[in-house]
Amino acid sequence: MKQNYTRKLNIKQWAEQDRPREKLLLNGRRSLSEAELIAILIGSGSNAETAVELSRRVLGDVGNDLANLAKLSLADLCAYKGIGEAKAIAIIAALELGRRRKDKISVEKPQIKSSEDAYHILQTIYADLDHEEFWILLLNTSNKVIGKELISKGGSGVVAVDAKTVFQSVLQAKATGIILSHNHPSGALRPSMADKNLTNKIVEGAKCLDIRVLDHIIISDEGYYSFLDHEDI
Repeated sequence: MKQNYTRKLNIKQWAEQDRPREKLLLNGRRSLSEAELIAILIGSGSNAETAVELSRRVLGDVGNDLANLAKLSLADLCAYKGIGEAKAIAIIAALELGRRRKDKISVEKPQIKSSEDAYHILQTIYADLDHEEFWILLLNTSNKVIGKELISKGGSGVVAVDAKTVFQSVLQAKATGIILSHNHPSGALRPSMADKNLTNKIVEGAKCLDIRVLDHIIISDEGYYSFLDHEDI
């Protein structure tokens, strides 16, 4: 007696526009369902189901909630036929990258509106140091802090700074503005002649690169000194 059956198509036999990878290339990543995105991660399913069908089943088991999916252990994922250790690790790694991205986005970048704003950010960097350090705050066009960079460390009374290193850090971060800073462990807040000369050198070099130098702040246990507030910049 002849049996009637329906032959199952694997993903390679689907219409090109329905395959997850091709669909992403043709229509962009936002056109894919969550199951299709997971299918790209795992690459293949099993003899019984395609990667997309397997992904739909896994998602269905966690209520189609990516937060619940992220709670599954390696063993939980490997319990599904068609998901081995390598595929399970790929899923876990992708979800962890998403979590870290969300963490970074959710943290509001502080905006510098005054020398006091900069001082509060820098104060924790220099707390309890018995030697001089030179740091810069990297800013975007809205004067929001997008990074902090240690440029140089020195002794108890002096720190050598190479202006080229400052500009290299700014260009790598694609920053448009910077705030210079260093500490005086001695407690003195007035800038030395060397401090003034270095500031002028960096300001002049920054003009050629269209980089804004907003301020140079000296920090000690006694408080802070702002070049901008004292019209030294």
